[in-house]
Amino acid sequence: MAYSYLANPRETRAVLERHGLLLKHRLGQNFLINDGVIGRILALAELDAQDVVYEVGPGIGTLTVAMLPRARRVVAVEADRTLPPVLAETCAHDGERLALVQADALRVTPDEIEREAGEPPTKLVSNLPYQVAATVILGAFEHMPSIRRVVAMVQAEVADRIAASPGTKAYGAYTAKLALHGKVTGRFEVGPNNFMPPPHVDSAVVRIDRVSGDAHGDAANAARVIDAAFAQRRKTIRNSMSANGFEKDALDNAFVTADIDPRARAEHLSPQDFVRLARALT
Repeated sequence: MAYSYLANPRETRAVLERHGLLLKHRLGQNFLINDGVIGRILALAELDAQDVVYEVGPGIGTLTVAMLPRARRVVAVEADRTLPPVLAETCAHDGERLALVQADALRVTPDEIEREAGEPPTKLVSNLPYQVAATVILGAFEHMPSIRRVVAMVQAEVADRIAASPGTKAYGAYTAKLALHGKVTGRFEVGPNNFMPPPHVDSAVVRIDRVSGDAHGDAANAARVIDAAFAQRRKTIRNSMSANGFEKDALDNAFVTADIDPRARAEHLSPQDFVRLARALT
């Protein structure tokens, strides 16, 4: 069974040649050419006829054409101004289900996305541009409460950061803040030979499901605590936070209330520790 007719070297090259784009990889696009990878992405996404999918960086539509018949709507954000005519051609079969937003994914607002889609998106499913991947994923969870699941292709080391455990080298402020909203529920590796041209890095697809409830109810406060705690990660959590906007007396009381050792370093605290500390400080 073919998921995307574009997910092979011949069709990808033909589309790029027809539009005069074969040598114009100004944004460093690496086009996915393995239909089996598309199938595995769809299996993790578990799209249904009610889903409104948010896609960032659709490129020539390799993943988009596989999602359109499986979802109610796909709203895609693309920064490259040469690609909308390509998408109009490649996605013509189910074009009425596609809403295309010509914008920078880091600048587009949730309101713009919802307006173009006609309703709030339910899932983010993308082969993400690697330079914005981490920011897009966290932003979707923080600012788009309707999104229940993210399935994203990212650089392998970003996938490691997303899934890292406290006390490991990859664990940092980003990991802790993302964990306030979502939990990694799936992952598979994707080697460079699955792309044209092959990138110089390994890739991975991760699935992150939103945690039940509203991100512990106070994720914004916890995120501020996390940022301050990791600002000077070689210092103890007390020293780092006191140097970044928190009063020492308030901290000392909060550490006792939250049962957290003020001499610990941030990378050894779990996301739940930061939530308790934020509540104690509040």
